[in-house]
Amino acid sequence: MATPCVRVRVSAASRASQWAAGAALPWYRARVRGVPTGEGPLGRAPLGPRRRRRPRPAGMNRKKLQKLTDTLTKNCKNFNKFEVKCLIDLFYNLMGEVTERQGITIGLDRNAFRNILHMTFGMTDDMIMDRVFRGFDEDNDGYVNVSEWIYGLSVFLRGTLEEKMKYCFEVFDLNGDGFISKEEMFHMLKNSLLKQPSEEDPDEGIKDLVEITLKKMDHDHDGKLSFTDYEQAVREETLLLEAFGPCLPDPKSQMEFEAQVFKDPNEFNDI
Repeated sequence: MATPCVRVRVSAASRASQWAAGAALPWYRARVRGVPTGEGPLGRAPLGPRRRRRPRPAGMNRKKLQKLTDTLTKNCKNFNKFEVKCLIDLFYNLMGEVTERQGITIGLDRNAFRNILHMTFGMTDDMIMDRVFRGFDEDNDGYVNVSEWIYGLSVFLRGTLEEKMKYCFEVFDLNGDGFISKEEMFHMLKNSLLKQPSEEDPDEGIKDLVEITLKKMDHDHDGKLSFTDYEQAVREETLLLEAFGPCLPDPKSQMEFEAQVFKDPNEFNDI
């Protein structure tokens, strides 16, 4: 009989904290429901110079962690082995004191993941953050596991233009039918644009913007955007990559995240 799969849910606490010594990158603390909470680098001051070894997840031995790192590195072209190791460590620090056991799948739930997007990368649009979560959660089980975490960040932080176009299009295709419709454009633009107090009917302005966008990007003139339409428009003008809302990190937050997470390899012992 197959071992039943039990998922451990992680929910984010509301309190946020800043790095010590004037560091700019905000982090947060995650709790594991029903499991004692551990403090990771997202819930306290960053690792100081006295701390040389990053903890392994409870229940995961050195050999298993090495195998996981090697497998993810092999399948992830945008990170090297050390960077993959750092991101695995970060994932399990976020999870806290969770024991890895056979038949148990652990991962970040929607709220915990949205907190990362908001506190670390400055995202504020609820609709876009939900869609980014769905983009990371490839098996659609409601949790981002360690593999999805690494592969998702690979595109999110360092993806090629082709990878980012595919990712962004899937974020903007709200119902997953392979097209970005007028209605989807309207909802995304309405959420992402700042409302002006003087506007009596801002919806009319957004409808006009949708029509302008379609005129610019709808190359086959069918009233909606296919991936072919979107790809052609982005290749002509890369600023259209995030035409319907910010779903990628800005350069500053990306640089700060990587600077904090990818420490000097000499600072830590080997796995």
